[in-house]
Amino acid sequence: MFRNFKMVSKVVFGRGCFSQLGDILDEQRSGKNAVMVFLVDDVFESGRLKDRLPMKADDLLIWVNVDDEPKTKYVDQLTTQVKKYMVDKHDRRPSGVIGIGGGSTMDLAKAVALMLTNEGSSADYQGWDLIKNPAVYHCAVPTLSGTGAEVSRTTVLTGPEKKLGLNSDHTVFDQIVLDPEMIADAPNPQRFYTGMDCYIHCVESLTGTYLNSFSQAYGEKSMDLCRQVFLTDTPDADDKLMMASYCGGMSIAYSQVGICHALSYGLAFVLGMHHGIGNSVVFDYLEDYYPEGVREFRKMMDRQGIDLPRNLVSGLTDAQMDTMINVALVLEPLWENALGKDWKTIMTRDKIRELYLKM
Repeated sequence: MFRNFKMVSKVVFGRGCFSQLGDILDEQRSGKNAVMVFLVDDVFESGRLKDRLPMKADDLLIWVNVDDEPKTKYVDQLTTQVKKYMVDKHDRRPSGVIGIGGGSTMDLAKAVALMLTNEGSSADYQGWDLIKNPAVYHCAVPTLSGTGAEVSRTTVLTGPEKKLGLNSDHTVFDQIVLDPEMIADAPNPQRFYTGMDCYIHCVESLTGTYLNSFSQAYGEKSMDLCRQVFLTDTPDADDKLMMASYCGGMSIAYSQVGICHALSYGLAFVLGMHHGIGNSVVFDYLEDYYPEGVREFRKMMDRQGIDLPRNLVSGLTDAQMDTMINVALVLEPLWENALGKDWKTIMTRDKIRELYLKM
């Protein structure tokens, strides 16, 4: 069967388009006292962004902390906070949720929008197509580019037992606002690591067994833009990186990622490593599987002056190592995309352990 996947229905792109967010949201406000919930990365709390938010009197602003990657427990706390606020407003749920920040903030916005319409804990929905009810309207404004969270059908969460996304057609944003000015002040190496998430998306998509012309078209364009951004002194680098993220996310939407992402989920679950840096750490040890991509990745690191952390697993117990392996092995579609249907005969637990020990 061919996949009939959901795409973001509305996209606005261009420098300064953030100023249109108020008009965009006004079209979604239901009733005179409609509430919009703004989830904004707390790194902006002391800056000027707060004064630019198109908030109305009853809207709710929550500064979210993403020092750690999003956890199901945090999603549940935020959802409860929004629900309590809406009770005070004598309404059942808000008209929409807007996520402003990097990939983690966008994932939180997607998850909260879903959990406002689905009962229980977000941990109950970690997996593929477990969400039953459509989310409330949700919109994203990226302030970092690379993760592809703005276009993906998943919101990646760390739960009590695993790191796994809420993968659903209902997860996809209804609107994204892509303003390159919003990512202009992203600091290195954070900008690099997030950009490498995009680059690695493309390598894994373009070399995977799930590859098709749809994914290839987006993946090749995204990779070309990544090369311009990280290997040259290209003008409009922020514009190009933002579109690389969009295209990279679209590439894996109709294919899949691979070995690097599967292993990085284990690092994140046990060591708490953020996704971009985790991918970069893992990818540097995958030359046997992605030789051309790893060599080019190292050129990008050299040009950008990046030094990866080393000896990350040296102090882990056997139990922690087993947990990392278990988390990685849950992601079966990723392994199949990378290695084919017989991947279990190739990527054994001992092989995964050997790869982790190199890190």
